[in-house]
Amino acid sequence: MDKREFLRTAGAASLGVMFGPDLLARLSSTPAMVLASDEPFWADMRAKFKLTPAYINLENGYYCFQPEEVLAKFIGNVREINVEASHYMRTRQVDDDLRTRTALAALAGCPVEELIVTRNTTESLDTIIGGFDWKAGDEAVMANQDYGAMLDMFKLQARRCGLRNILVDVPMDPKSDDEVVQVYANALTPKTRLLMIGHMVNITGHILPVRKICDMAHARGVHVMVDGAHAFAHLDYRIPDLGCDYYGASLHKWLATPLGAGLLWVKKERIAGIWPMFADLSMPDDDIRKLNHKGTNPVHTALTIPDSIAFHQVIGSARKEARLRWLQQYWTTKVRGLPKIVMNSPSDPKRTCGIANVGVQGMKPADLAKTLLDKYGIFTVAIDGAGVHGVRVTPQVYTASAELDSFVAALKELAA
Repeated sequence: MDKREFLRTAGAASLGVMFGPDLLARLSSTPAMVLASDEPFWADMRAKFKLTPAYINLENGYYCFQPEEVLAKFIGNVREINVEASHYMRTRQVDDDLRTRTALAALAGCPVEELIVTRNTTESLDTIIGGFDWKAGDEAVMANQDYGAMLDMFKLQARRCGLRNILVDVPMDPKSDDEVVQVYANALTPKTRLLMIGHMVNITGHILPVRKICDMAHARGVHVMVDGAHAFAHLDYRIPDLGCDYYGASLHKWLATPLGAGLLWVKKERIAGIWPMFADLSMPDDDIRKLNHKGTNPVHTALTIPDSIAFHQVIGSARKEARLRWLQQYWTTKVRGLPKIVMNSPSDPKRTCGIANVGVQGMKPADLAKTLLDKYGIFTVAIDGAGVHGVRVTPQVYTASAELDSFVAALKELAA
């Protein structure tokens, strides 16, 4: 593939100048698996980000800041909206929202009529949980390892509607997909209406066999909602190929948009059955925009999403996934199996990508995270619940292997 064709297929020719001919040539000519370990290339990519010298940041899974070029676009959007103010909101807001949704839908591989921009995964999935027409005695199934905000929303519906919630535990290190599928299958009953699963478990990085779980659930008449907070722009996939009914994700994590951006995808035939959380009677029941009544909102955030997509597409989903998996394997293979080191993520490389969780025997997760930051200058996040006790490690494309060497050295010293 020549450079011109590469830029066209990436949909990011406007970013050609900021990346430069050398970076673009290496991207277009180097296989993803080879590029994954090319430290000089990723050092050049690292230069696109402004990093603090105060600590090594291994907590990008909460929120990852934008590359400098995208940040400049965002600041420009803030300034432009500030100048136009009400004139922009009344004349251009709707058209620009459609352009943003169209770009995002192309990345997600779905029709724009099935996707809206939200603020985050919690808002997206709570819209579905709260929008279900629950009846007393209905059941929903989810995992203890799922994100707390969604579990709370299910609990709220239990109090309000008489919903019964069934919780399961996701296997920490399964030997097969069937082992995972069976855990969920065993929890379904004729009263089950909705199953929530994580595409990538947020606290361990475990990638679940989503398609197999969806097929199993659909055979029993159960809808499936997927938490894709950590999978979108991390793994290379298309949402409709997963076979689910509802999908929510955050964009300020692995896509590195400005803070406060997410998406909700609803399969076309499921839209009419969901009640909006905020009324917008101007939309038909089968129009997904009925679920997206936002009032006056910070439109400059959504305006920058296409720029984040363009940056992501120049790297390429497959190359980004390969790099993130390489980074995780780089450090986990150096500590897995060592005395007092506890790995809380699957050992099979196909079941993880960039995220992993590690603990040290005899250290509480909060103490481990604090020691890593205070003594070694390494920022992580403590996870202490749902059978997972350690720190979550989430690198990004700018992370250098030398930083992970420092992390490995710190773990070995603490374990010793």
